[in-house]
Amino acid sequence: MALTAKTGVPAGRLTLVAVVAFTGELSIGWCNDAFDAARDAAAGRTDKPIATGTVSRRAVAVAGVVTLVATLAGGFVIGVATGLVNLAMMAAGWAYNAGVKSTAASGLAYVVGFGLIPVFATSVTPGHPGPGGWTVAAAATLGVGAHFANVLPDLQADRVTGVRGLPQRVAALPRGDLLVRVIALVLLVAASAMIALAPGRSGGWPAVAGFTLAVLLALVAAVARGRGPFLAALGIAALDVVLFVALT
Repeated sequence: MALTAKTGVPAGRLTLVAVVAFTGELSIGWCNDAFDAARDAAAGRTDKPIATGTVSRRAVAVAGVVTLVATLAGGFVIGVATGLVNLAMMAAGWAYNAGVKSTAASGLAYVVGFGLIPVFATSVTPGHPGPGGWTVAAAATLGVGAHFANVLPDLQADRVTGVRGLPQRVAALPRGDLLVRVIALVLLVAASAMIALAPGRSGGWPAVAGFTLAVLLALVAAVARGRGPFLAALGIAALDVVLFVALT
């Protein structure tokens, strides 16, 4: 949304982009809860409404489908290019929730879903000027780094429920939990470097300061205990998003 706003599109078109992005996020989130209802119940997830019986799995599944139709329709109303990019992003998200998350290809869904964000942002402008290769690579790297960081608090529950995505398979190796943490941090810091220090980009002191902060957070995560590494990784991911919007 913020990336699209920087392209200078009219307010009405920007509002429609916001609706497409919002309904897309709702659809992916709701379909995830519907697909994972049994796993969440087995893991005792009290933060999941279906697992606690607050709402039915059917209702959440229907909501996911309705918002899917809404986001896809809205994308094609904006334009064919935007509609096709949005379709690819939604396909990646739904495929991940439907089962790819339990395969070694789980990271690919994040490569597609995050890597296409800058493409989606520029697709709404006249002529559809594509983003630079470094921008797409940074977004994809950020996505995979976020994928590894996101599983850090849930590795034990994933072992119980049988989720066998790429990070979980890495976690099954000797010293695997530590390896997952290291990979998450390396990828997130690499994304910071690509965003802040990409060739031809003059971000000035904000870029240098942002990258330095990312490195410091990575050092904190390297020595932290408990949820510290996860929170530090989230901090780097959030910083990457800010840098991405500010410098792209």
